[in-house]
Amino acid sequence: MRKKYDGIQMQYKTVLKEATAEMEEKKSRFIANVKPINSEEEALEFINNLKAKYWDATHNVYAYYISGESIIQRFSDDGEPSGTAGMPVLEVIKRMELQDLVVVVTRYFGGILLGAAGLVRAYSKSASLGIEAAGIITKKLCQLVNIIIDYSTFGKIQNKIMNEGYTIKDTLYAQDVELSVLVPLEDVEAFIEYVNDAANGNVLIDLGKKEYVTVKLT
Repeated sequence: MRKKYDGIQMQYKTVLKEATAEMEEKKSRFIANVKPINSEEEALEFINNLKAKYWDATHNVYAYYISGESIIQRFSDDGEPSGTAGMPVLEVIKRMELQDLVVVVTRYFGGILLGAAGLVRAYSKSASLGIEAAGIITKKLCQLVNIIIDYSTFGKIQNKIMNEGYTIKDTLYAQDVELSVLVPLEDVEAFIEYVNDAANGNVLIDLGKKEYVTVKLT
């Protein structure tokens, strides 16, 4: 489930890295290429590059799903019977509740017809293998919290950060300790309250930008 709060997407799943996976089905060769993306332009560039690379392939089927202010989802059967290739690839993406990725499945025909059901199974399996090779991650929306505290309080705050699994983006040791911590949006209020209490109010806190942080590898 893509979690939202006040219309803001709190966390989502996507793929970790670009990857390739290959399989064979009744002498047809299927090559899945998967890549995390941030825009439709990136998706189209990736697709066109693979079409050029596999120029001699029988089909270069693709699907991508991008979530931002609005959802963009596209697919192409690239000459395969309607509904037997691109849509099954897109359905794999949606069934896994993934976003911000593109999947291209290239097929070299091996001389044996697979039939509509066989094509759906083959393209679905190839897409799944590609996604598995790319790795699935969860990204959570975090708030950058900048803290300036004295050294006597630093250890206690550091333990809190480590125990909660928050990400320390930057640390500067000067007259005081300056910390930049990425805190999940839903935890920010409680974290700030904890820091204030731990430092007896002797702390400077400033909120920076929000950004998505990888919190879990599947």
